[in-house]
Amino acid sequence: MLQRRVNHDSPTTSRAFRSSGRISSTPGALPLRSCLTAPATSTPVMGGPSPNKHAVSSVKLAFLLLFLFPPPLAPACCSSRYGLALLSCYGFFVVYSLRVNLSVAMVDMLNHTQSSYNHSGSLCPAHSSPEQPKHNRSASVYDWDSETQGLILGAFFYGYILTQILGGYLASRCGPKWLLGFGILVTVIFTLLTPLAADLGAGWLIAVRVLEGIGEGVTYPAIYTMWAAWAPPLERSRLLTISYIGAQLGTVIALPLSGEICFYLDWTYIFYIFGAVGLLWFVLWSFLIFDSPNTHPRISEEERVYITTSLKNELSTSAHDIPWRSIVSSRPLWAIVMAHFSYNWTFYTLLTLLPTYMNDVLGFSIQQNGMLSALPYLGCGVIAVLSGQFADYLRETCLYPTVSVRKAFTIVGMVGPAVFLVAAAYTGCNYTMAVTLLTISSSLGGVSASGFNINHLDIAPSYAGILLGITNTFATIPGMVGPVLAKELTKNKSIEEWQSVFYIAAAINVLGAAVYTWFGEGTVQPWAVRKSFSHGE
Repeated sequence: MLQRRVNHDSPTTSRAFRSSGRISSTPGALPLRSCLTAPATSTPVMGGPSPNKHAVSSVKLAFLLLFLFPPPLAPACCSSRYGLALLSCYGFFVVYSLRVNLSVAMVDMLNHTQSSYNHSGSLCPAHSSPEQPKHNRSASVYDWDSETQGLILGAFFYGYILTQILGGYLASRCGPKWLLGFGILVTVIFTLLTPLAADLGAGWLIAVRVLEGIGEGVTYPAIYTMWAAWAPPLERSRLLTISYIGAQLGTVIALPLSGEICFYLDWTYIFYIFGAVGLLWFVLWSFLIFDSPNTHPRISEEERVYITTSLKNELSTSAHDIPWRSIVSSRPLWAIVMAHFSYNWTFYTLLTLLPTYMNDVLGFSIQQNGMLSALPYLGCGVIAVLSGQFADYLRETCLYPTVSVRKAFTIVGMVGPAVFLVAAAYTGCNYTMAVTLLTISSSLGGVSASGFNINHLDIAPSYAGILLGITNTFATIPGMVGPVLAKELTKNKSIEEWQSVFYIAAAINVLGAAVYTWFGEGTVQPWAVRKSFSHGE
């Protein structure tokens, strides 16, 4: 019988599997068949397993594969941790809808965008002759050149980068609930002021976008700090991908809905409608969410004990004694930095410029533009959720080491998109193929949601917010540089110029995956653990 050594990279692994009867309590090498293959049959020998036992094993395996993901030790239905995941999902829906709506609105805010309805300015032939907008275009339009447009689209990230590390530190010291809540509230308020700022001038609009970025900059560090107290190790991939699917939903819904709002109302209503949605989220978040299981008044005792027990050996003391030197010299952290930077280069390039590409090159109308620009993110969201389930299955049931799962998902989620992005560069005016390849590229990117993207919680759960702040600081640079560089490279709006944009993004993606695969780790680092700690005290 084959031998497999269990990698106890989670303190709850041994306990969880002993309690379910899946592994022996003896540490070290354990007799265990692959969870993805049926048990081999053999002729029974004296003292060996009987055919009936093999049959029972086969039935058990079939039942396991049929239901694939075993239930956690504390029920998920109506639980506080999954309630947090759903409201976090709503929060990230708001975050990304406020972030991307300007990308579509920009097409309708410019004087020359009348060509987006008759396609006279696009490189490829028109698809059809769409109806004229169902409004009287009472909102202002502006004469902004390509450089100004690039600065406006990238301005958000100049503010976003400022509060990454600070956000992680404040979340650790002051608690993540209100930091996240007020961070998004600030973004909502300035979103509502966007039309006024645009009328006052490009400089005012840039300033408002910077302030929006400052507000949103604390969101990821805060939610990572929140999940450090709420996510049992063997449910991390599931819970975090449920949270982050909101980012994809925000993009998927905001892009086409913004196009429809422009068509039937006016671009100003984009900011008013999504701002109102954000205000509703803040009210729900304020009354329903709490910093930790120990401070939640309505959590069941079973769930509270399950969460705190599973985390007690992973968490450190407090934010007052942060091992900064160990953090900044951590090789696994810098592997995540490289992967995060590389992934975001492609992500932000498409996030901010895909509507422009659809309009300037492929010649889609404002309605078609929003809908087709959203397709890649719909696929990404679906794949992200499925990958989260599968990643936890591989770790919990198949006992694959965390580091192997994280690296495998990162490779698929970064190299795969690079391949299809390069292929999309050669589609020319083949609209169907271009949209299909871009959709596949972004969809595969969702796999990385269970790769490097949550590795911070594996290597230092107590400082996950701070680590996320560090990696996201570097990962924000592509959002600042990418749109400006792409606008410079595509001044003539030719297919060859856009090919250069796609080549650069693909090459950076592959480089990031290679560095992470070589240097990434999946176990809690020694500097991230203290023994004398009871979380929530």
